[in-house]
This record gives sequence, C-alpha cells and structure tokens, in this order.
Amino acid sequence: MRWVEGVRVRMGTTWRILLKELSAFGVVGIVCFAIDVLLFQLLYAYVGLGAVTAKFLATLLSMTVAYVGHRYWSFSHRARTGVRREYLLFAVVNGGTLALNLGVIALVRYPLGQESALVLQVANIVGIALGTVIRYLSYRRWVFPAPDLAAATLTDDRPDVPAGQNPAAATHSDN
Repeated sequence: MRWVEGVRVRMGTTWRILLKELSAFGVVGIVCFAIDVLLFQLLYAYVGLGAVTAKFLATLLSMTVAYVGHRYWSFSHRARTGVRREYLLFAVVNGGTLALNLGVIALVRYPLGQESALVLQVANIVGIALGTVIRYLSYRRWVFPAPDLAAATLTDDRPDVPAGQNPAAATHSDN
C-alpha cells in the first residue's frame, strides 16, 4: 500500500502546481486583458487609428507584459530552455492568436460593416477568449515545457550534453 501513498502525494503536488499555474496565468491574463482592451479603446475611439491597427498595437504591448509575467511567475517553476527560444515560441503562439483575433475584428468590421466601438469591442473580447485557451495550452506544451520535455528538447539541441545528464540544469548564456 506504499504505492497508494506515493500516488496520493504525487497527485496532491500535481494539483498544487496546476492551481499555481492557472491562478498566476489568470492574474497575468487579467492585467494583460485590461491593457489590451483599454489601449484598443483609446487608440480606436480617441486617437482615431483603424480598428485593426489599434488591435495590433494593443496586443503588442499586452504580449510583452504577458511574457514577463508568465516567464517569471506563472511558469517560473518549469525548466528554462533559453530566453531566445522561449520568446520566439511565445511570439509565434501570440502571433497566431493575434491573427485569429484580428480576423474576428476584421470580419465584424468590414464584411459585416460594423463601425460601433461597442460591437468591435465585443468582437475583440470574443477573439481574446478564444486566444486565451490556445495560449495557455501552447505555453504549457511548447514555450515553458515540463522538465522532462525540456530535457529531451535540450538534449536534441545540445550535442555537448551527455545522454542521461539533465541539461535543464545546465547554464545558458541567454538566460
């Protein structure tokens, strides 16, 4: 029955880590959501930029804030695979979700002919919600991988690390 205790302890640890990730992801997400929505509204309704341009600029700023928050808080317990690699993948994931969100806004604005800031803001929020699910799953899987996956990735990329050694613990010049 010792294995039952081991499973119970492991499950408790797994749930605590998942709860930490989700809660920190949520806080960072709320802050970045506010930045995105408020900046979009400011740039579109008050500065006079086009809807797609306003969304693009709002997302760039909120994405940068999100990377810092997620790297140093939400996923801080996960293996480090290098700032360049992480930021590149982070940018690719966010670029994909930005394209999705821009597509939603462009669809509502142009083919549907909606110009109302309120209608466009609702479209913006729908796009953000879809992107949030995609981003969380992508960050966990590819950007900030679990230590075992990170070790496999680093072993493949770093021929100087002998097989069986934990390359995630090795120092990286770009961290």
